[in-house]
Amino acid sequence: MKRFLKRATTMMMVMVLSIGMAATAGAASSKTGMQAKVIDGQVYVNTKDLVKMFGGSGQYDAKSGTYTYKGNANIPQVIEKVSPSVVGIIGKTTENQNGSANDRYNLAHGTGVIIRSNGWIVTNAHVVDELIDPVVVTTDGNTYNITESFSDPLSDLALVKIDAKSLKPAVFAKATQAVVGETVIAIGTPISFSLRNSATVGVISGLNRGVEASYRLIQTDTAINPGNSGGPLVNLKGEVVGINSMKFSAVGIESMGFSIPVDTVNFVINQFFKYGTIKRASLGLQLEESWSAIVGLPAEDPLTVTGVLSPEAKKAKIKEGDAIYSVAGKRVSSVVDINELLKAYLPGQKVKLLVQTDGDIVTRTVVLVDRSSLEDKSEESLPTDEEE
Repeated sequence: MKRFLKRATTMMMVMVLSIGMAATAGAASSKTGMQAKVIDGQVYVNTKDLVKMFGGSGQYDAKSGTYTYKGNANIPQVIEKVSPSVVGIIGKTTENQNGSANDRYNLAHGTGVIIRSNGWIVTNAHVVDELIDPVVVTTDGNTYNITESFSDPLSDLALVKIDAKSLKPAVFAKATQAVVGETVIAIGTPISFSLRNSATVGVISGLNRGVEASYRLIQTDTAINPGNSGGPLVNLKGEVVGINSMKFSAVGIESMGFSIPVDTVNFVINQFFKYGTIKRASLGLQLEESWSAIVGLPAEDPLTVTGVLSPEAKKAKIKEGDAIYSVAGKRVSSVVDINELLKAYLPGQKVKLLVQTDGDIVTRTVVLVDRSSLEDKSEESLPTDEEE
């Protein structure tokens, strides 16, 4: 099971800034909006402006004329804040690993994040799909049976419900807030269920990664180990920016974990609570990416239609061999591009495609279909990520 201990040493950075140079303060003021005053040749800056400029907390010593910067956040405090919203999930595995279906040690586990105070939890689909009669353990040591569950393997997300009240939901960040280089914390249940609520610290290594998944992922060097799957990736504001899903694991590969971004998490959560399922829109086409897109080179090559799967797509006069350049006015060059774009649409809505057909560039309007209606037909998606 893909689950994500590596000990992380937490360091608090201290920066001492001199407030005595007018040129430096003036430059900072013009770029940051800080209000600086010059009195008897000395530059005075409001402490709050410095805190706002650098983030985090700090203290100005008027006697020494220095401002001590104490970093973006107190990592132990963030962990303390978020941990009550993190749960462990354990159960018997569907795979008979030890030769006996009744072996009480034939267990697997993962992690989850509380999203509603009444017991709703988000985790990975591959966590709950591989467990028989799973139970949830909260940070206070209480154990709950799962009363309802919903799994969406395509996004590798699942929702489970326990009979509990007054739980502490996690706070989710806005989709646009994550940045490369930002410090993040992973909290979960690595390796052993006795290690629940372990925390590791790292940075966001990359965004919009299209690797072995249907949607784009966050890359992080934060230690992700078996058991961390379904747990949160948290920023220094204590906000969840992603749900840990998988990592690359092989000789010579280090610190390459991947998390499902908060926008995809919200997409699945919102669809489930509104419709009871995921109404996932599809073009009704089987598409092939260019060689450049497959190997990860920068490219604006179109996608080639290799199959027309829905009556709606046939009615739009799309045929095999056509090249798709854009969908709804947005350039697309990969399957993941289309999957991400169609999160904003529902089946039955229409989109315009810029298509090259028989040497001509034309616009086609296609009615989107429900992906589930295509049943076992191949269509515009990548396989869901497999266990590392």
